Amino acid sequence: MRRAGRGAEAGGAVLAAVLAMAAYCIGNAGHGVYPFGPRGRAVNDDGNQFVPLHAHLWDLVHGAGGGDLFLNWNSGFGVPFLADFFTYLAYPFSWLVLLFPRSTVDLPIFLGALLCIGLAAALMTGLLGRLRPGSPWLRALLGAGYGVCAWAVDDASADPMWIWGLATLPLLCTVMHWALQRRHWVAGCLLVALCWYGNFYTAAMASLCAVLVLLVPILMAGKEPARLRILLRAASMLTVGMALAAPVLLVCRAASRDSQPPPPQVYHRVNPLDFLAQLLPAGRSPHSVPYVAIGMLGLVLLLSLPFLRAVPLRERCAWLGLIAVVAASFAWKPTVLLWHGLALPNGSHYRAAFVLSALMTMAAWSALARRPGPLPLLGGSVLLLVLALITASRPGMHRYTWISLAVVGSGTILALLALHLSRRRRLPTRSVGTALAALVLGGSALSAYAATALRDQLRFYAPHPTMNAQSEAARTAVLAADTWPEGRSEPGPHQFADNDPLLVGGQGGAYYSSYVPAGTARTLRALGLGWYMHGRHLLGPGDEGSRALFGVTSYLADARPTRSGFIQQRTGPAAPLVTVHPADTSPAPGRPATPFALQNLLLKDAVWNVPRPVPVPVHRAGIPVPARTSQGWSVPAAPHETPQPSLALRCPAGSKAYLDAPRFAGRVHVLDTQVLLHGAREETSNGLQPLGTVPDSGSLTIGFNASTEQTLPPAPVGCLSPSTLAHSVSQLRTTSAVTVTAGGHTMSARLSHATSGTAVFAITAVPGWSYSVDGATARPGSSYHGLLAAPLGSGATKVSFSYWPPGLTPGLAITAAALLILIVVSTACLLQRPTAGAATGTDAPRARRRSTADQQSERTRRR
Repeated sequence: MRRAGRGAEAGGAVLAAVLAMAAYCIGNAGHGVYPFGPRGRAVNDDGNQFVPLHAHLWDLVHGAGGGDLFLNWNSGFGVPFLADFFTYLAYPFSWLVLLFPRSTVDLPIFLGALLCIGLAAALMTGLLGRLRPGSPWLRALLGAGYGVCAWAVDDASADPMWIWGLATLPLLCTVMHWALQRRHWVAGCLLVALCWYGNFYTAAMASLCAVLVLLVPILMAGKEPARLRILLRAASMLTVGMALAAPVLLVCRAASRDSQPPPPQVYHRVNPLDFLAQLLPAGRSPHSVPYVAIGMLGLVLLLSLPFLRAVPLRERCAWLGLIAVVAASFAWKPTVLLWHGLALPNGSHYRAAFVLSALMTMAAWSALARRPGPLPLLGGSVLLLVLALITASRPGMHRYTWISLAVVGSGTILALLALHLSRRRRLPTRSVGTALAALVLGGSALSAYAATALRDQLRFYAPHPTMNAQSEAARTAVLAADTWPEGRSEPGPHQFADNDPLLVGGQGGAYYSSYVPAGTARTLRALGLGWYMHGRHLLGPGDEGSRALFGVTSYLADARPTRSGFIQQRTGPAAPLVTVHPADTSPAPGRPATPFALQNLLLKDAVWNVPRPVPVPVHRAGIPVPARTSQGWSVPAAPHETPQPSLALRCPAGSKAYLDAPRFAGRVHVLDTQVLLHGAREETSNGLQPLGTVPDSGSLTIGFNASTEQTLPPAPVGCLSPSTLAHSVSQLRTTSAVTVTAGGHTMSARLSHATSGTAVFAITAVPGWSYSVDGATARPGSSYHGLLAAPLGSGATKVSFSYWPPGLTPGLAITAAALLILIVVSTACLLQRPTAGAATGTDAPRARRRSTADQQSERTRRR
């Protein structure tokens, strides 16, 4: 069998990319998904964090962002950003956002995902030719099926950086093939670095798969010394390539170490029948299962492989055994953890499923390259029918699956049979190939359509657009009132996306990321701000005290659209971003027990009055009253009772009452209004909830309705005095920083005169900060009740802070060492004679050797 020419190879790669991208577009267009429909139906536009992150990248490049690659001033009142960039934005197609206006940033995100799919299909087409020579046009059909595999349109559809992993896998397998041939050592190292830099999470999974694929030809042939040399060469390419990407790995590792712990995950072993059902295209399970379907063509060929005697028995056993081992690894918790970096993922537990899809595609090509005849196709058809029957009752089987089986499945089997019969006849072969391409396109488009349709049926919320007229109006309002760094402009309540400050602008408290620093989450919660997802999704402030503390000079009162458009920015008293406090000489100062007491301490005044609640007796049988316990107040369950279990308290008339009930889930009734809360232990924490203005009588009665018994803190209510807050802010502005300046990852303050004590910045204290007083040597930043602080000593007039990402310095050192190795190896190769290139791992065009696998394939064909 002759190898295809370069023109045919390029044509096959282009065909695979076009088929995959066309199928993805047709499937989304059929369901009205953006950009083929309104923005509210966009795959990547469901209010998630990725649209705002790409908008922030646009801002940074255009000089309109808050911060730089090291620090994000927009979110969480100032949080590290480099790990977010490496994890979510480092894939090559993220830079497409620079070619479009900011208001349409969701369009390049879709295009980036689309190009990743096309690139993955093209690269897989080329890889299949390296595994075994054959028609590039037939390989393109399998490459297209891989590009639109079920994992791509299900798990990865809303995570554009994951789809880059789909292209990473054939790239890394190509590198391993070069190791097998003892070629392109330097280029292989650079490709490994590119893959790991683009998205280290999926690159780790793809690297493990590439090593497994390398083992197939090694175990099938070759002597022991040769095997060892190949393995050492492959290991060196992976090691040096990963060393080149060391800043990504070490920065993200440090950020993960310092981050808020994820919600606890419970592993449920996947039902084998649910797993098998996902081999069939156009299905989706309501349970967490591996989505591995590669299209009907790949599935039929895979099921025919055991019966195809044209494929040597050892090769069949190698591919089928490898697929079985990897599939079994998705059903055992220790190996599931291994695939995912020893951490059980939140949501889908099978983010590595594309690895199995790739192996199935390679095994399918092993069958298609031999043009299976009637008997193997009959065996594969019987297995396909058995698979459909035993999984027919599983929830992952839908009408789209049966349509795919009936139409695409039967058509594919007939086309493969015709392909076998038309062998060596050009016109019939081309006609059958065209029919197969049409079946691949139609089947893949149906799978993409079904994935979106079934996802909409199973989701628990209605998607809403992030980039629209309302978010643009909010951005205009926020930026118009922006006075940074004199103060902060807060975007207000969460409405548009999970990262509103990145989308709308300003410098808010909301922040959603896997890298939310634990110190930030704990400090903001202690100050009365809420969170979701166990603290990995922070919410902005909802009370005047915390806004004043963090220097919020203006804020969007409500981001929901009204008849008149937007409720515009409101203003309030705001302390300077840098305040001076007495030096804390205690060895381990304890944090005040309530948000009200902590805010009073940091605002240096009794802004909050904390009354003592009293249970209200109920003169009705069967309704218990709240009881005081060692943990606070125990509120009995009363889902529909009237009157409700209640607490009475007294506050100064005219003050504003707030409820601190972080774990409460139910309704709170006060002053003829009600508030619905959704607290859930550590998963969801309510922020301070406004209860209204205290009436002239000074009395408040708060009733509680909940379906289960609830617990409130010992001091659940605080009453804020607006006049005292205004006085406190005035005093802080008089005694604190005169001017505050901020850079990309720095902030400095000039004091009115030589001042002693502790300078406290309105930033949460996290690892990586250092400070300098009056230009002295920098020292690690300290914490003042969770906020970033610098001791001023006997007196200082200027204090500055600078942030440097933990892990970046050793990462850069390792990368420099790896670059040195590449330079030395490249120079040594250039100095050697061309004939010695094969022994040194460089290209030697006149003396290239065929790989062991090619030699064995040639011997098999001769036999």
